[in-house]
Amino acid sequence: MSQPVIGVIGGSGLYEIEGLTEVQEVVLETPFGAPSDAYITGTLGGVKMVFLPRHGRGHRFLPSEVNYRANIFGMKKLGVEQIISVSAVGSMKEEIVPGHIVIPDQFFDRTQGKRASTFFGNGVVGHVQFADPICGALADILAEAATAAGATVHQGGTYICIEGPNFSTRAESNIYRGWGVDVIGMTNVPEARLAREAEICYGTVALATDYDCWHDGHDDVSVEAVIAIIKQNVAKAREIIVAASERIVTQRKQRDCACAKALEFAIMTDRNLIPQETKQALEALIGKYLD
Repeated sequence: MSQPVIGVIGGSGLYEIEGLTEVQEVVLETPFGAPSDAYITGTLGGVKMVFLPRHGRGHRFLPSEVNYRANIFGMKKLGVEQIISVSAVGSMKEEIVPGHIVIPDQFFDRTQGKRASTFFGNGVVGHVQFADPICGALADILAEAATAAGATVHQGGTYICIEGPNFSTRAESNIYRGWGVDVIGMTNVPEARLAREAEICYGTVALATDYDCWHDGHDDVSVEAVIAIIKQNVAKAREIIVAASERIVTQRKQRDCACAKALEFAIMTDRNLIPQETKQALEALIGKYLD
């Protein structure tokens, strides 16, 4: 069996992966436009890796401007089977202290419909199962890797995704806390949905940088505070990526999770009625199910 290709999507503060060898820049166009930047391919500790900065190098794209479909489609084209999403988040619980790592297992979508969230349409209808949006096997590996790297890790929890780019009002923050969410961010939806449609395992390493604005004993979230925590923990994030990649290669001899066959029974459209141009555009995703 060929070695898996691991994708890393870097969030705020993580714009490159140090230590990559055999480095190449790959510029892709997709049926959904251009990704956030060139993909950086290479090998890290003997593991094949594809890296993409979510906001582009230099942090050029707002959360709602990121071309999530192009980003994930490009990962699929490059053979990626697992995506490690590295994301800065706000903590919504006292025990999740800034600097801690959270490996969420659920998402709550509070974006405002501005983001294209599916590859389907244009003559083909598909509905993927998304009750458990994070790959459980990958989440376990990420938690193990983060613990091995010396991080304080919270495994499980709900990531609420807001539209941004503004941070929450105090009223919103307290309402979200009342809903029982664990962390708040702006980017993992629709990224995780699209990864599932692309049959790519998806897991998040969420770096808590602040207490949003709900905590009376801490300053309200600011870009300055977020950047300070990120700079302190970028090296830790890289350690986690290395350790997780090694575990994926050694522990996952084959993907036996539901992610790998998410589209097997998802396509509802009569195959004879799917437009040829749509079949061609989505060949990398649905081609094997159209024969």
